[in-house]
Amino acid sequence: MKRIGHLFEKIVTFENLIRAAKRAARGKKSKNSVARYVIDMEKDVIKLQEEFVTETYRPRPYNQFMIYEPKERNICSSDFSDRVAHHAICGIIEPIFERRLIHDSYACRVGKGTHSAIRRCQEFSRQYRYFLKCDISKYFESIDHVLLKNLLSRIFKDEKLLRLLGKIIDHSVPGSVVGKGVPIGNLTSQHFANLYLGELDHFIKEVLRVPGYIRYMDDFILFHDSKDFLSNAHQQIEAFIDAKLALRLKEKATMLAPVSQGIPFLGFRVFRGLIRVQRKNLVRLRRSVKRRERQFIEGKISEEHLVLSMNSLIEHISQADSTSLLRKEVLASLEMA
Repeated sequence: MKRIGHLFEKIVTFENLIRAAKRAARGKKSKNSVARYVIDMEKDVIKLQEEFVTETYRPRPYNQFMIYEPKERNICSSDFSDRVAHHAICGIIEPIFERRLIHDSYACRVGKGTHSAIRRCQEFSRQYRYFLKCDISKYFESIDHVLLKNLLSRIFKDEKLLRLLGKIIDHSVPGSVVGKGVPIGNLTSQHFANLYLGELDHFIKEVLRVPGYIRYMDDFILFHDSKDFLSNAHQQIEAFIDAKLALRLKEKATMLAPVSQGIPFLGFRVFRGLIRVQRKNLVRLRRSVKRRERQFIEGKISEEHLVLSMNSLIEHISQADSTSLLRKEVLASLEMA
């Protein structure tokens, strides 16, 4: 595939940077750091533009915090000016990344997402007898910087853009292994991570010739009528990601089984005829509902915020066959409000 150039000039235009600042600020203008940036937006954008053009841009230190749902993770929040930079870059390069991704990759893509991935999973479960489910061990913190930059250099020929992307990649999380990892939480990280495993997608579809395959970030499932075929594919995938991507599978998460027993995927268990909310997801749902109720009672969030939050939960679990669950777990909270 022909390498692409002349993108850096598009990234650094004033118009692109202003659009990026507005996207980065969307829904966050009540935060002090965002409000300060928005007040002097044109001035701040011109400063960022100058840093880009003179190649003096350096990412600021991260703000770090832990989340514990759905599992414990260290999240890195970038300085707002860096988030503007990420939006400016991704707004230009995302369509190029998009063209390299297979149809059945569902994370961080317009028109895709978890709900589409779950529906597609059910479609495949109706077509094939067996599934192989895999997960990458410590994915974001294991991405190799050299391999990622080499991949980007095969896509872009613009040296200024490659140096800019290199600065973002090399701006590692404090305490991480040198030369490894991209921080969860950055817009650029999401797209880098999706692109990186795009190499695995093409190997599975074009070399292994797997007829049914779906991936949501580092969770992926293969479908086939032969259990032996999937077992052999498992071995080849392990060898490929070790040799080509410096990754390894999470052994405890690997599952080879008949589709009739249900496929655990993205917090649901997917059967041919129905979709159930997994117990661990239900526990998180209950905690989330109780937390929102407590925040509303304490006056920390408005009634509107509570309703919007509940609507989001309803939309998510509505992917399952869960009418009675919705009534029991969520709608009662809305009635209370």
